[in-house]
Amino acid sequence: MIQKPRGTRDFLPDEMEARRSTEAKMREAVRRFGYREVCTPEFEDLELFTLRSGEGIMQEMYVFEDKGGRKLALRPEITAAVIRMYINEAKVAPKPLRWCYFADCFRYERPQKGRYRQFWQFGAELIGADTAMADAEVIMLASEALNATGVTWDLKVGHLAFMRNLLAGLEPAAQRRVMAHLDKKDFEGLAATLEGMGKSALNDSLTALVECRTLKEAFEIAGAIPEKDRVEQTMAILDAAGVTYSLNFGIARGLDYYTGMVFEGFAHNLGAENQILGGGAYRLAHLFGGDDVASCGFAIGFDRVMVSLGDAAPAKDTIAAIICTDEGRSFALAVARQFRAAGIRAEMDLMARGLGAQLARASKSADFAVVIGKREADAGQVTVKDLHSGEQKTLDPAAAVAEVKAYRTR
Repeated sequence: MIQKPRGTRDFLPDEMEARRSTEAKMREAVRRFGYREVCTPEFEDLELFTLRSGEGIMQEMYVFEDKGGRKLALRPEITAAVIRMYINEAKVAPKPLRWCYFADCFRYERPQKGRYRQFWQFGAELIGADTAMADAEVIMLASEALNATGVTWDLKVGHLAFMRNLLAGLEPAAQRRVMAHLDKKDFEGLAATLEGMGKSALNDSLTALVECRTLKEAFEIAGAIPEKDRVEQTMAILDAAGVTYSLNFGIARGLDYYTGMVFEGFAHNLGAENQILGGGAYRLAHLFGGDDVASCGFAIGFDRVMVSLGDAAPAKDTIAAIICTDEGRSFALAVARQFRAAGIRAEMDLMARGLGAQLARASKSADFAVVIGKREADAGQVTVKDLHSGEQKTLDPAAAVAEVKAYRTR
């Protein structure tokens, strides 16, 4: 028996309904901020990703050559593809551009709960605005999108200017080594590395910066930074907007990618693999032959959101089973059409079963049985049976539709 590839999943109808419902909530949240959906190819030129992340990323990607010998890759993330699309298709469009996306990505890594080889990201990119208000809007947007799902999580906001100021005297390679320790909260390794570099004096400052939780402390530790006003304005906007967050100046990832404000989100109930959100301000377009445009964005790990939500699935659609005899079938088809026109799921028997068998089948999956025999068809009425309470009524079709619709709002 052929199995699905490792690290991929099949989604049955209940799962897909839950995913689509959650997705719709996120889409609506970003729509209200004026963000519009874009879509990029599932595979791109390999260089699009190696230019940003280096050749080493190929070990984590699905890479192949097409019949023309071109090196291509299944996208491991969406941001680079969106910026490539901006350069190709919208460089002269009025700015700022507010774009969002929902798409699957592919990474060749060890599968585990919440980490798959095919996974979905929901995200947004704000292109062409370089202000504190722009930074704050993207954080507000991410917060609204995640809050709309019902997941419980914590938002951490930081700014790389503090870390950069402390590490200014180190070569880029040395900075990356230090940041790797900070990212893993490996303070023993950090102390040993700094000692080996002859920079032990940095250890106390870096550790204090990671642990501090106020702007005042951060400025005292890192010293004067040119971005001071921008940082203070961003946080003031978030406070005025009522965003719930905590400061974390130890967010260490992406020092060579992000340019300023950074933020992360962590679900309460996912254990070690609990990060569900990451984002910040960046400049990427110039790497791909475009202008040096300011950008800010985020990506939400949609699969981890769904794992975090667990059994908190959305309410299912009300189902009406249209049950009929041969004599009532023509009328039943018209009644089913009325239910569907009203937005109600109406299912009819396809197996030529008798009334008893149809009712038995309906009791396993439907909320209402709408019974139509010769008598009902001649009278232009239906018998509506609530399959949960057992109560039944004889009604005209319009009243039957109203009865079932009222059930959906209970």
